[in-house]
Amino acid sequence: MFCGSCLRDNILARALLDAGHDVLLIPTYTPTRTDETNVSMNKVFLGGVNVYLQQNYNLFRKTPQFLDRLFDFKPFLKLVTRLGISVDPANLGEMTVSMLRGTKGFLRKEILRLVRFLTAEFYPEIINIPNSLLIALAPAFKTDMKSRIVCTLQGEDLFLQGLPDPYRRESLQLIREHAASVDAFIAVSHFGAQSMSEYLGIDRNRIHVVPMGLDFKDFDSIRRNDPEKFTIGYLARIAPEKGLHFLCEAYRVLRSSNECPPSFLHAAGYLSPENKSYLARIQNNLHTWGLADQFRYHGELDRRAKLKFLENLSVFSVPGPYAEPKGLFLLEALACGIPVIQPRRGAFTEILDNTGGGILVEPDNPEALAQGLLELWKDPAGRMELGMRGYKGVRNYYSSKRMADTAVAVYQTTISGNG
Repeated sequence: MFCGSCLRDNILARALLDAGHDVLLIPTYTPTRTDETNVSMNKVFLGGVNVYLQQNYNLFRKTPQFLDRLFDFKPFLKLVTRLGISVDPANLGEMTVSMLRGTKGFLRKEILRLVRFLTAEFYPEIINIPNSLLIALAPAFKTDMKSRIVCTLQGEDLFLQGLPDPYRRESLQLIREHAASVDAFIAVSHFGAQSMSEYLGIDRNRIHVVPMGLDFKDFDSIRRNDPEKFTIGYLARIAPEKGLHFLCEAYRVLRSSNECPPSFLHAAGYLSPENKSYLARIQNNLHTWGLADQFRYHGELDRRAKLKFLENLSVFSVPGPYAEPKGLFLLEALACGIPVIQPRRGAFTEILDNTGGGILVEPDNPEALAQGLLELWKDPAGRMELGMRGYKGVRNYYSSKRMADTAVAVYQTTISGNG
């Protein structure tokens, strides 16, 4: 799928390269998938097939390197991922704990292969681990290298909370133990820094904030016109934590109002195998409410289709019940000049405070969300004003260049030993 964290990391790496830094973006588990220029290397480490086999079968913990390379062959991994593999944390407890045991676990061979690659070919000044689920790499790197280690925190608490016990408890304990090998942490929002500090027990002073950023080149090329019919858009994974069901409930309330405008509700985003029944329930509810002909699911969109989807919206909302620390989808909507309406929680408050591109409503209240949508419909001039504020605000605060400059400052501080 198009993963928000992978998109963010690719944007950051590309901006660092554009600024003249030597950067290597290394894919883990599967090849990186992004909807813009992909700057990751072709080689995959900790390949998903090898990790699965070594986790479950002792034989594959001793196989020769040529066989491991075959399982990491990029076209092979792409083929496997097209089968629709579940990433439900409820089924991945043993695998998560094994990865967090690092060189003391079943995946020792894969981790040491990555260490050998870096020491033989690059020996970087600084290594930025993409999330705390891979934090066991930190002590492994420290054993053989003098590189400084940074770990980004970008929403993996949702996955950890979904692990069944005892795997969740053990995973949290291992992350806290490995945190001592990390020189500095990066969060993608101030909210994320505070929440992950509390959740993982990491001193807040060790966590630096590097806000997310976008490359606006493609967004600057779109020509947006307010559609004739009021069109509400949702662009995120189709999953309960992103709140499409909640938006549909608010839409039902909106349509039952005597003041209701002629309108549509359009949704797009990756649909995992385990969430197909979730979407089916939403569609059944809309049919029961007599609203099925006003809803359309567009599937997962590439970059061109995504921009086309966004430019035809009146407003945008992803009202998830989860306290989101990233909100990349909001930045994309704001970059197109679309006003957004979000629950007052997580990084949403921070993003809208910084950009001025939308309104916040009471969380978990479909009537409040419906009322907010109605107010935006009634005020076309206000919608355009919010859209223009968001268009300018996101460029001022959430550019890829600003993200890269902030990250470099953290890296330099960490390399100097003051992280």
